[in-house]
Amino acid sequence: MRGLTAQNQPTSGRERLPSGGSEFLGLLARLLRRPRRGDRRLPLIWLVRADRAPDLIALLRRVLGRGQRRRIPHAALDLAARPGVDIGTLLRDVHRQLSVEAFGGERLRFRHYPLADWLLHHSLADPADTAEPGEAGEDRRPTLARQLRDRRGPRPAGDPAGGGNGDPDLVSSAYQFVFWLVRRAIPSVVFRVAISGRVPLLGPHYRWFMRQQYLAPRQSVTFLGFAERLTAGWRDGEQPDQVNKLLVHAFLEDLRQAYRRRIWRPTSWRRTAYPVLLLDNVTPAGPGHTLVRLVNDVRNETGRNDPLLVVASGTGPPPELPEPYPLVDAEEAYDEWVDVLPETRRLRRPAAWLIALLLGDPNAGSEPRGGLLNFTPPNPPWWTRRFLPAALCLLLLVAAGAWVTARWDPSCHPRPFDGAVSVELIGGECVGYSDTAGHVFNRDPGQHRLRDVQRRIFEQNAAAEQVWQRSAQRRPLVTLVYLGTLTGNRTRADEESYVSEREELEGMATAQYALLRESAGADGAALLRVVVANGGRQMRYAGRAVAMLEELVRDDPTVLGVVGLVDSRTTTAHALRELNRIGLPTLAPTLSADGMHQNSKLYLQISAPNQDQVALIDEYARQVLRVDDAHVYYTTGEDSSLDEDLYVGTLVSGLRQRFGARLTRVEEWRIGQRLTQECGYSGLLVFAGRWSEFDGFLRGLKECGPNPPGNLVGDDSVNRYMANPGLRASAPGNLPVTYVSKAALATCAALRTARDRRDDVRGSFLSWIQAADLLNPPRCRGDEGGVPVGERVSLAYDAATMVVRAVESLAARLRHASPRETWNPRAVNPVGVHTEVLRQNAEKGYPGVSGLIRFAPDSGEPVAKRISLVRVAQVTDVGTEPVEVFGCGTAADGADRRCRPA
Repeated sequence: MRGLTAQNQPTSGRERLPSGGSEFLGLLARLLRRPRRGDRRLPLIWLVRADRAPDLIALLRRVLGRGQRRRIPHAALDLAARPGVDIGTLLRDVHRQLSVEAFGGERLRFRHYPLADWLLHHSLADPADTAEPGEAGEDRRPTLARQLRDRRGPRPAGDPAGGGNGDPDLVSSAYQFVFWLVRRAIPSVVFRVAISGRVPLLGPHYRWFMRQQYLAPRQSVTFLGFAERLTAGWRDGEQPDQVNKLLVHAFLEDLRQAYRRRIWRPTSWRRTAYPVLLLDNVTPAGPGHTLVRLVNDVRNETGRNDPLLVVASGTGPPPELPEPYPLVDAEEAYDEWVDVLPETRRLRRPAAWLIALLLGDPNAGSEPRGGLLNFTPPNPPWWTRRFLPAALCLLLLVAAGAWVTARWDPSCHPRPFDGAVSVELIGGECVGYSDTAGHVFNRDPGQHRLRDVQRRIFEQNAAAEQVWQRSAQRRPLVTLVYLGTLTGNRTRADEESYVSEREELEGMATAQYALLRESAGADGAALLRVVVANGGRQMRYAGRAVAMLEELVRDDPTVLGVVGLVDSRTTTAHALRELNRIGLPTLAPTLSADGMHQNSKLYLQISAPNQDQVALIDEYARQVLRVDDAHVYYTTGEDSSLDEDLYVGTLVSGLRQRFGARLTRVEEWRIGQRLTQECGYSGLLVFAGRWSEFDGFLRGLKECGPNPPGNLVGDDSVNRYMANPGLRASAPGNLPVTYVSKAALATCAALRTARDRRDDVRGSFLSWIQAADLLNPPRCRGDEGGVPVGERVSLAYDAATMVVRAVESLAARLRHASPRETWNPRAVNPVGVHTEVLRQNAEKGYPGVSGLIRFAPDSGEPVAKRISLVRVAQVTDVGTEPVEVFGCGTAADGADRRCRPA
C-alpha cells in the first residue's frame, strides 16, 4: 500500500506512548503522506504535556530520523536551551536543517528566504561615515545593487594578464575586453534587468518581493528601494511584526515552490511527504509561540496554503486555545478543525490553524506499552525516477534520428538557411526542390555533369538576383521550375544515367545565360531564375514534389511555370493534374505520349506527339527501306507496366494501328531474352521501349555475329543511350542503328549551317553553347566535330525562352506609359502567361532552335513539329555525330512539312 509504512517494533520504556498515542501517530502518518493529486491543508499542532507525560517530540525526532534510503524532511528546535532568541535566528536554524541533503531525496532549495534574511542583516553604512543612515542623503542603491549581485560570489579581482611580456597588444587587449564583457558587463546588465521585474522569466524572486503584501513594497516603486528599507539601520521605522511576517512568508513561499507540481519538473513530484517542524519546550509568549502565531497569521492574511506541518510541545496550552482536546480524541479534533477552517480562516481568527492536544499519563489509560511507528515516505511515481529524463531524452534522440533518417540521409541534407530549399527522403530518394547550392540533387558516382549544371544554374540564379537589384528592379524577373527524374536509377561509376535531365537543365542554363548577357540598360529584357525539383525515379513521387512546390508558388509570385517531367507515365499524368490544380503552366520539352494534354488545360508540349513518330517510322519504311514486314519489341522499364507507361503504350498502340497486318510480331522484351530469331531479318525491326533496356537488347543481337538484322530503328528514348559513351562500348560493332530525334535541327552541323545562313535564332544559340563560361564542356567548338550539343538542350531552351518572351510582351504592355517603372512580380500570373504564349503562337508560331512550334487550337500539342530519324553506322563509334536520314514536319514558317529523306 502506498503510504507511510507502519511497523511495530520493540521499544524501551522511555518510548512508551500515552493514552491515544497510537491514534495520534496514525494521524501524523496520514497528514505527512502527500496525496497523489492536489495538496492538503496542514494544521499547527500544539501538544500540552501533563505531569509524567512522555516527551513525544523526542520520540518523533528518533522516529523521523530513521530510514534506510528516504526519510521525511524535518527540523527540530529545543526552545528551553534558547531563551530570548529572535524569530530570525529560529528561522535561520530551521532553514539550515531543512536545506541539507540528508533525507534521501532532492535538496529543498530556498531563494526568497535567504535573500530576505541577508537584507535584514546587511548594513549599507560606510565605516568611515559617522552620519546616521538616511541623514547624509546619499543614494545607496547602486552600492546595494553591486552587493546584491556579488552576494553569491565575489567579483573577479582584476582583469586577466595580457601578453607574456606585459606589453599591450591587439590580442591581449581583445582578450581583456572579452573577459570584462563576459565577467562584468553582461552579468551586470542581466542583473539590472532581473531586479527591474519587467522581463518575464528573469528575476521572479525579485518580482515576488514587490508583489507580496508586507511592508507596503509598492511604496518603494523599485525592488532596490524596497530592499534598502530592509537593511540594518534603515528599517527602524518599520513594524517589527511586519518584518517577521515577511521573513516567515518568504520561508513558506520557498516551501510552496519546492512542492509545486509541474509536468516539466519531476523533482516536485518526487516529494511524497511533507516537511515537519518540531518545536519542543514552547512557552506562551515565548519565541516558539511567536513563530507558531506568525505562521498562523501569514496563512490567514495571504490566503495561501503551504506544505509545512508544525508540531509544538509545551507544558502549557496556547493562549488562543486554552482548552485542549485529549490526545485520544486527536482524530476527532482534526476532523472538527477541517470543518471549521474555512470560516475561521475567513475571519482571521488567531487560532484558525491551531489544534491543541493534551498528553496524559501513559499508565492512566488502557494503551499498552510499546508499539512504535516507523515513518517512511511513500515511493515516488515510476515516471519521476531519476533515470527517466535521461531515458526520455535518449528516446527523443532516437525518434528524431529515425525521423531524420526517414526524411533525409547524407545525400538529402540541405544546408540550413540557404535559399529556397525543401526536400525529404521518400523511398530512399531525395524529393523536393532547391534554388541554391545549399542542396544539389544526386551524389551518385559518375553523375558529376548533372551536379555541375545544377551548380551553374544556382550561380546564375544569384547573378540574376544581383542584376535585378542593380537595375532598380525594373527588369521583369521570371522563375521557372525544372521538374525531372534526378535520382533512383541504377548506374555504374563510369555511366551517366541522367543524360536527358542533364541536357534539359543545360538548355535552361543557356536561356539564363543569354538573358544575363543583355545590356544593363535593357529594362524590358527579363531575367530568369530556375528552381530544380526532383520527382523521383519514373516520376513516382512527382505528386509529392508538386505539393511541396505549391508552398513555393504561394510564397514567390515570380514562379510562372514548370519545365520538364521527362517520362510520359501515369505518375506524370497525375503530376500534370496537380500542377493544373495549383494553376501552373507546364512546358514539356520531350513528353510525347498521345493525349497528355488531357491532364492539364495549361499544358504545352514542345516535341511532336507519338502519332507523328509512328508516321515517321512508317514513311521511312515505305520510302527508304521499302519493306512491308515489321517486328516490334517494347519494354517499360523496371517495376513498370504497359498500362503505367503512357509513352510506350501509346507508341505500341499507334504502331499497331498504322502498320496493321504488316506488323507480324509485337512482343514485350525482357532482360536475358534471346533474339536469335531476328538474325538476318530484312524487314523493319523496331525497338519501341525504354532506353534503360536498349543496352541489353543490343547485347541480345550480338549473338547474331556477322548476320545482324539489317534495319534496326529505335524510338526517341534511344537517344539517351546514344548519349552515354560508357554503355555504347559494349554494343555490336557491325550493327547500324537508326533512331528518332526530336532536335535534329540543333546538331553542331545544323547549327553551323544555320549560322552561315544568318539564322539569328540558331546562330545566337550556337554562340551561347560555345561559350567557355557556361556548359562543361562547351559544345560545337572548332570548325568541325567538337562535343555534340545533346538531344534535349535546344528543346528545354525553347521551352524556357517561350515563357520569357511572353512575360516580356506582357511587361511591355503593362508599362507602356512608363517603361522604366519598377517591375511588380504580381502584375502577371501563371495563367496569364500561358494565355500570352498561346496568343503569340496563334499569330505566326514560335521560331525555336529545334524547329517551328505551332500549337493546335484545341490542345497544347505542336502541329507538324520537326521530327527526324538519325543514323549511326557503328554504335561503338562515339566520336562520330549521327547523320539525319529522314524527317517529317517543318523547320521554319512556310517550309515543306511532308515526310521526306534528308
